[in-house]
Amino acid sequence: MESNKILMKEKLEFSGIIKEAFAIPYKNLNFIIFALLSALPLFLSMLVHEIYFLKTLTLSAKLSYNQFSSCHRFYCILHPFITFLRSTKIGYHDLVFLGLFYLSILYIIDLLNTIMIVNASSLLYAGARVSTLKDMLSRPINMSTLKGPLITSFYALALALLSSLGLVSLATQFYVFPPAVLLFFALFVKYMEWSAVWNMGIVISILEENKIGDIAIGVSAYVSKGRRRLGFLLNLVFFLWRYGLRFLCLYFWWVGNHIAIRVTIWCVGLACLGTSMKWVLFMVYFYDCKIRSLEKKVDIEEARVAELLKKYAT
Repeated sequence: MESNKILMKEKLEFSGIIKEAFAIPYKNLNFIIFALLSALPLFLSMLVHEIYFLKTLTLSAKLSYNQFSSCHRFYCILHPFITFLRSTKIGYHDLVFLGLFYLSILYIIDLLNTIMIVNASSLLYAGARVSTLKDMLSRPINMSTLKGPLITSFYALALALLSSLGLVSLATQFYVFPPAVLLFFALFVKYMEWSAVWNMGIVISILEENKIGDIAIGVSAYVSKGRRRLGFLLNLVFFLWRYGLRFLCLYFWWVGNHIAIRVTIWCVGLACLGTSMKWVLFMVYFYDCKIRSLEKKVDIEEARVAELLKKYAT
């Protein structure tokens, strides 16, 4: 249950949400320690996945560079992924390994970290007296608290995969159908907006255990009406942060620099930091959207009462 302190907060814009979110670790050193400890398993699993992914990708890209330049242009345009696999030594087992590692280890660890960060930061945001690390672990993770976010996250993952397939299919048609560029960017904007709704749905399923799966995402879509642009901006910031770091790593792996591993370690650490802050921001964003939604509901009810009184008065 939210405290009066949250319910009486003023409407926040982009800078306000950033300020509120960063005030949580700034005012509580224990939260920083808690976030670092909870992110340690995520960091290690992300590091293994990222090194294997970057090594496989750069090796395959280097081996396929000449093949792409010499293959039949029309075939390369229509079948880039098939050409990429056939023209390199990359095996399907590498893709299977990356996929299984992500779903069986990285995905679960990331979700557990998300649950801990959202729970701890929401307690601090609500003004609860959380003074020690033990207090932040007052809501232990068990099967009942994991079930809701897990189901909701699977819904979000399925929707994200479908949207990503649409983006990839449009990207492969740039040379054949130039207007596809405009369609690609239009879909990308909507994808960022939808992702914010899905992310907030995960936050809702963590904070409100009775809202799971499509219900949580539906509630997220409802309370975020009129605030979608804000969600888009928040999501875009972390998208650029995450993939900016990945492209930096990719550059060092491509040129074969000896410090590629060290750069990857630093980038994965920064990516973990960004992931933790992303969920703090979406927690604040959720409460702000919920408060504005309640205010709209009150305004509508007041307008209906005023209309009825006016009708009876006449």
